[in-house]
Amino acid sequence: MEKRILVINLKPELVQIERLKQMLPNWEVVADNDPDHLEHYLKEAEIILHWKKAIAPTILEENTRLKWIQTWSAGVNNLPLEALQARGVCVTSANGVHAYPISETIFALMLGFTRKIHTYVRQQQVKTWHHAHLSGEIHKKTIGIIGVGAIGKETAKIAKAFKMKVLGVRHSGNPADDVDQMFQPEQLDEMLPQCDYVVITLPLTTETTHMFAAPQFKRMKDSALLINIGRGPIIQEEDLIEALEQKEIAGVGLDVFATEPLPEDSPLWEMDNVIITPHTAGATEYYATRVIEDIFLPNLEHYIQGETPNKNLVNFEKGY
Repeated sequence: MEKRILVINLKPELVQIERLKQMLPNWEVVADNDPDHLEHYLKEAEIILHWKKAIAPTILEENTRLKWIQTWSAGVNNLPLEALQARGVCVTSANGVHAYPISETIFALMLGFTRKIHTYVRQQQVKTWHHAHLSGEIHKKTIGIIGVGAIGKETAKIAKAFKMKVLGVRHSGNPADDVDQMFQPEQLDEMLPQCDYVVITLPLTTETTHMFAAPQFKRMKDSALLINIGRGPIIQEEDLIEALEQKEIAGVGLDVFATEPLPEDSPLWEMDNVIITPHTAGATEYYATRVIEDIFLPNLEHYIQGETPNKNLVNFEKGY
């Protein structure tokens, strides 16, 4: 009988190979961060940990044994979900591992704008001593969190330490701890005028694509700051650039973009009221540990018992 195969698209030192081999004594467990080295194994793999776009042709055209993919990211919009659903392959995401680092990034951006750190860094480069009309603070202001999942909940918890009023948007409209008032997506335009800070923590789906465009920017306060750590296409970038130029909003912190890397000719690079980070909001020294120990291993225990992995199981209809 041929061995069942687990393929891990990572360097072996990033995963607990020996522990996995103990859990899967009759399996072949292969780890390598070069898909070319895994070509043979990918054709026969039953489980894949860490989806990479480069493996798609092999998986979709040659592998008939694949049953489960555990992604290394929270977002799954880069996977061929329809094809995987048709093949009966279940997908679990890394949703939840980003709550601490991304919520820290959100507040780094909020505080950076409010306390003009971005301005002072620029001034330091040219040895300019100027107070830059600093006057803002975030205490007791209103924050709107668009997408109250793991990241949104952690952001709301931190916001309460600043005595902020917290508004939230989630599909169900159900209440959540630390959120003073919850809205549903169709109520977004009602919520936006109330917010001093708007934070997007949504996945990319057909419903969220261009959720923020000219009408939404016009509903926001001209003093409001927008933070997007979800996915770039949630914002219509041309409309955002115009809103910034027309001072319809005060500024934006962006970790994600419609095209990545952000093209050199994008006006966003040169704008004083924009802070850009290169899709690194979720980076953390604990990333691998959290994906493996908190998500993959519990799911693997279910799988080897003949059950469907149930932690972060992707709903193909919803797209996340």
